[in-house]
Amino acid sequence: MDADYVVIGGGVVGLSLAWGLLQRGKRVTVIDGEDRALRASRGNFGLVWVQSKGMSQPRYARWSQESARLWRGFAAELEENTGIAVPLEQNGGLDLHFSEDSLQSTVAKYEILKAKLNGDYPYDVLDATALRSIEPAVGPAVVGAILHHQDGHTNSLRLLTALTDDVKRLGAVILTGKRVAAIEKTNEFHLRMLDGDEVRAEKLILAAGLGAAKLGPMLGFRGLVRPQRGQVLITEKLPKTIYRPSLIARQVDEGGIQIGATNEEVGFDDDVTPEGLATLAAQAIQAYPSLAKAQLVRSWASLRVMSPDGLPIYQQSRSMPGAFLVTCHSGITLSAVHGRRMADWFEGAPDMELEVFSEDRFPLS
Repeated sequence: MDADYVVIGGGVVGLSLAWGLLQRGKRVTVIDGEDRALRASRGNFGLVWVQSKGMSQPRYARWSQESARLWRGFAAELEENTGIAVPLEQNGGLDLHFSEDSLQSTVAKYEILKAKLNGDYPYDVLDATALRSIEPAVGPAVVGAILHHQDGHTNSLRLLTALTDDVKRLGAVILTGKRVAAIEKTNEFHLRMLDGDEVRAEKLILAAGLGAAKLGPMLGFRGLVRPQRGQVLITEKLPKTIYRPSLIARQVDEGGIQIGATNEEVGFDDDVTPEGLATLAAQAIQAYPSLAKAQLVRSWASLRVMSPDGLPIYQQSRSMPGAFLVTCHSGITLSAVHGRRMADWFEGAPDMELEVFSEDRFPLS
């Protein structure tokens, strides 16, 4: 047997899970896809975000909060182990509103969620004057904002690089450019790659993002994921302009401003479009008028991994015990809790309260 665990998926989700298992002395093999594989880890918005998560499922809000609290120590340990700094700012995040009705409607929903969380949902409602006192670049079209104090942002590419380096340092085998062709289980999992290579492991974790739709049924999962396109714009490096991230724009540690992202149901089309980029630019200028003078230097589109209700899916296979499905569209936010806590679940720890995230919540079609 090659490993205790084989993790299918070499993005932030899969590597975070592998990192946690390696910390517990497990032997891990990670199977990473080809260069042309769809990779949400390289195209996301980089938020460590709690705000608005779990409006219909408070457990998701608590899970996101737990990860946000773990994030600083997680990033510090990765830097100590690898020498790669994972920049993190957690000074709060802003939900900007262009009408009072929209602002008050959102506040009412947040109050309901806050009550379900026993008051643990720290946010402030800012009027236009209070907002511009902390974010001078916000324009007059913005009537107010919700400042959630658990929110922040990071450099997701640095996170991916640090995780890759530390997983290797801890002894994992990372097989790159591989595609799984077949999976069998007797007393162990036997995986055959398209190129003929084989991997054997006691347990298996499917963390392949959109690949779960194809590979999931091989393991007894329904694999209910779909792509959602997000387009992003990046400006030239600018003096400090935006002090806290919003869902419209954030200023990254290197100085550029990241504008995004669209939410488009267009299947597996990951092209950028003039219409999408124009919409992003117009909204950013409405929120931060000074960006009208900024030079745009690049753009991209990436595909989010979405479940039917937008929440993560955590499931152990009933037909192939020892096989686990882990998928989410908040891989950056949840990377700390995935690295710190999920190994306990894979090893059978009780009272993880993850059953609400199983595929059982979705009706049979």
